[in-house]
Amino acid sequence: MAVTRAKKVEQAEKLANDLKGVDHLIVATFEKLTVEKDFELRKSVRSAGGRYAVVKNTLAERAAKGTKAEGVLKDLKGVTSIAYTTADPVALAKALTKYAKDNPEFKFRAGVVEGRALSVKELEALASMPSKEELYSKLLFLINAPAQRLVTVLNAVGRDVAVVIGQGVEKKKFKEAEA
Repeated sequence: MAVTRAKKVEQAEKLANDLKGVDHLIVATFEKLTVEKDFELRKSVRSAGGRYAVVKNTLAERAAKGTKAEGVLKDLKGVTSIAYTTADPVALAKALTKYAKDNPEFKFRAGVVEGRALSVKELEALASMPSKEELYSKLLFLINAPAQRLVTVLNAVGRDVAVVIGQGVEKKKFKEAEA
């Protein structure tokens, strides 16, 4: 069924509105993807806080004009899909990389993270990074570690004095004061 010009313009405008607010985008291609596998992909992208769309190349190029994704959505050939998010780009990259490992027909083309274009290698490196939550927990551990060590050292002085006094009492090293 042919798509009318008005419908194409509407699709391009909707995609353009989505892309204006997006900082992180991954462009991919695939061949012979079944409906079941496509559903699985969309589910994993949604769980990572992103959105996924299969787009016509010319519509994607028109929609990307004036956005951060303009460079990577130019001169596309073949089947094109985009996954985008305003949240954590690492989570999206991890979800897509995991899917690509399980389904070799799905391949990355390029990406954009915070307005900077990324190559396929850089996308794979992004996917291997720890998530925001992991980074926050590591940072909090590093901030907390010196304070824990200080408290341990301060407690050790009192504990050591108590142990020495306790041993002195057991061995009757202290003389009782005579009245």
